[in-house]
Amino acid sequence: MDRLKVLVVTNWYPTKQHPARAVWVRELAKAAAIYDDVLVLHCAGPAPDLTTSWRIEQETDEGLREGIPVFRVWYRPPRIRKISYLIYLRSMLRAFRHVVHEGFRPDIIHVHVYDAGGPAVLIGRFNHIPVVISEHFSSFLRKSLGRLDIFKAWLAFRGANLVLPVSLALQRAIEEYGIRARFQVIPNTADTMLFSPSPTRNGSNTKRLLFVGQLTQARGVSYLLRALSHLHQKRDDWQLDIVGDGEAKPEYERLAADLKLCDKVAFHGLKTKSEVAEFMRRAQLLVLSSLCETFSAPAIEALATGIPVLATRCGGPEEFITQDVGLLVPPADEHSLYKGLDYMLNNLHSYSSQKVSQYAAERFSPKVVGAKLHAIYQSLNSGPPL
Repeated sequence: MDRLKVLVVTNWYPTKQHPARAVWVRELAKAAAIYDDVLVLHCAGPAPDLTTSWRIEQETDEGLREGIPVFRVWYRPPRIRKISYLIYLRSMLRAFRHVVHEGFRPDIIHVHVYDAGGPAVLIGRFNHIPVVISEHFSSFLRKSLGRLDIFKAWLAFRGANLVLPVSLALQRAIEEYGIRARFQVIPNTADTMLFSPSPTRNGSNTKRLLFVGQLTQARGVSYLLRALSHLHQKRDDWQLDIVGDGEAKPEYERLAADLKLCDKVAFHGLKTKSEVAEFMRRAQLLVLSSLCETFSAPAIEALATGIPVLATRCGGPEEFITQDVGLLVPPADEHSLYKGLDYMLNNLHSYSSQKVSQYAAERFSPKVVGAKLHAIYQSLNSGPPL
């Protein structure tokens, strides 16, 4: 099987300052790297302190690279704001020439998120390189894109050979904007080596619930806390761990205190992937209370760990949370969440950790998702030039 050279172009990627940012992009790059040679070109954005018009550096921190070569690009913002996109575009074109000069001539360009699609599509056109775009952005589902972003998405998707939304829900949301493209759903991937079942189950009578995600209004944590307040009046055999950080964290901490849940709910802040995996191995249930999700990487990581998921019908999770691995309830509905929590706590014994983990591995393991990406790359690389 011939290995291709795949250039991943993205404006979203983990950094030293934000190590949890868009980790799913890195996970997909790692999955692709099982079958192909992958290099990431990350536009880290404007840097006002630059003394030159742009800068490119290779990432040396292996904790951020995780085996994938990464080049980061910065550019000096112009005095005239209206030409900032042209400066960004020129910087990415220069960065492409730099990696080619370094010896990496790509067979495929794989973009993550439409806002990085402009330069990639131009590079592909000028160099006869096929371009695919993976889309993750929840603003399509929330119907919150502005006119300029809609136009950018339309141009990027129109110019790409293939668009890979992470869920059918996201594809439909894109199409509802009147944007047409050649679509194929490719899900996110879970590191099934890191997220694996615990050899021993929690023997305590206290059942550990887990929430993992950004603490923003879109995650619906206020509904979850209110549901737990109702649950607390009925039963006391549970504890919730909240892993994540965000703008709404102080609000949620105050709400937990107001609801007298401080002894039942613990806020742990941002954690590394390895630490999140440990939280999952100690948990019996992951709770996803989101109002809107294009996919939900924590949900498939929980399944890979062998624990069921209680999720809202918020988009992407509806496509893989089945009755064999969890339960779906309406979003923004504290009563339904309360009923769902009570049901799941009563029926945790009916979920087989081995079967839940196997279900995730067969659909979301790096080998499975990487093989799908490789097949796409091969089919496009063997076709006629753009």
